[in-house]
Amino acid sequence: MARPLTLLLVRHGQSEWNAAGLVQGQTPHVPLTELGHAQAAAAARELAALRPGALVSSDLRRAVQTAEHCARATGLPLTTTPALREQGYGVLEGRPSRELWDVVDWTDPRWTARGGESLAALHARVGAYLGQLCAEPPADVVALVTHGDTIRAAQAVAAGLGPDALPAVTPHNGTVTRLELVP
Repeated sequence: MARPLTLLLVRHGQSEWNAAGLVQGQTPHVPLTELGHAQAAAAARELAALRPGALVSSDLRRAVQTAEHCARATGLPLTTTPALREQGYGVLEGRPSRELWDVVDWTDPRWTARGGESLAALHARVGAYLGQLCAEPPADVVALVTHGDTIRAAQAVAAGLGPDALPAVTPHNGTVTRLELVP
């Protein structure tokens, strides 16, 4: 039996749009706040103690800034991929997060905002990426710096659950979530 692949999923630190309560989705340019950098540095210290052998990040700025802290703490080179991006919210990006409750059909994993991405599409994207990692792991322990919905999708994929069963709780900014993937 193949050995499981350990994933250390780091949610980016607080961004300016997190602090302002705005929907980020795949908006690329949103930077971390001062608190976000502190959260990223703390997550990086935690990550370094777990000794990952590879470091991969979403290519969105808030994740890359977090991953740079992780690269310094671990000494690992950083690579980026769009496969680890947040769920795309299309026309809803930049709007107040509280407006989502009136617009999103949370019961339908195939619902999508115009120009966005459904939970089903996010789940499929993350599942495909994790499948590639299992097929050709760069290390036994891989750190992935990413986003809240992406982490929830990875948790569902690892548990063998579909897009209709993503965990309800999103990890806090600057936290590390451990997952075991069995090939």
